[in-house]
Amino acid sequence: MQFVEANGARIPSIGLGTWELRGRTCARIVEQALRLGYRHLDTAQAYDNEREVGDGLRASGVRRDDVFVTTKVWTNHFAPHDLERSTKESLVRLRMPQVDLLLLHWPNPHVPLAETMGALAHAKQMGLTRHIGVSNFTVALIGEATKACPELLVCDQVEYHPYLDQAKVKEACTRNGMGLVAYSPVAKGKVKGDAVLSRIGRTYRKSAAQICLRWLVQQNVAAIPRTSRIERLSENLDIFDFELTDEEMEQIFQLASPGGRMTDFGFAPKWD
Repeated sequence: MQFVEANGARIPSIGLGTWELRGRTCARIVEQALRLGYRHLDTAQAYDNEREVGDGLRASGVRRDDVFVTTKVWTNHFAPHDLERSTKESLVRLRMPQVDLLLLHWPNPHVPLAETMGALAHAKQMGLTRHIGVSNFTVALIGEATKACPELLVCDQVEYHPYLDQAKVKEACTRNGMGLVAYSPVAKGKVKGDAVLSRIGRTYRKSAAQICLRWLVQQNVAAIPRTSRIERLSENLDIFDFELTDEEMEQIFQLASPGGRMTDFGFAPKWD
């Protein structure tokens, strides 16, 4: 397994995204993923599955200290007192004394960012989390957040795949010593039928999705593909035995288009 090193954190390059995984299915997928070699789990208060993620980790037999666990605070808990309380509730559901990474799930313009960043830093100082970061933050918001936060931020978790150009956000992260973590890294399955990715895949006997994940890892980006299928789990990990050429990397970069974003809500920030 490779790692993304960022402001003191070592984030495993491939993790398991758990959005939309629920109940026993979620616990079973988490357990299986860890047994296959995953060491990075991503959940959130809004996913309503923190309890099952914790159950899956314990059932796997893998030591808690060997797994990088991320959860995210939902936007209605950004007031300082709420952030601390909701984080403690997340830890109770996970049945863990701390997480490895605590993120703000989306920007919330209704709570002053400086207050929220102060509370996030305080959660780290209290030992509720080893590291802190943000998710769905734009270049401008990364700038504001890093200035306002008394502790170092280790990443911005954003949608990133070949159809969406995230060069500006990635550059802003690099400038601040932060890593980038990609959600929806295989574009919610859209890459499966892509001619360019499939053609490159034939060269290495890899699937379009594997080419996609490899493209991200070679940019020093961590990816958290979500799957509810056990056979997909091992496929997503099997990307460390080949390397894309500069030309192939460039061909994949060329797939980006202005309409490439797939996750957009009314409360989303004004994207870069």
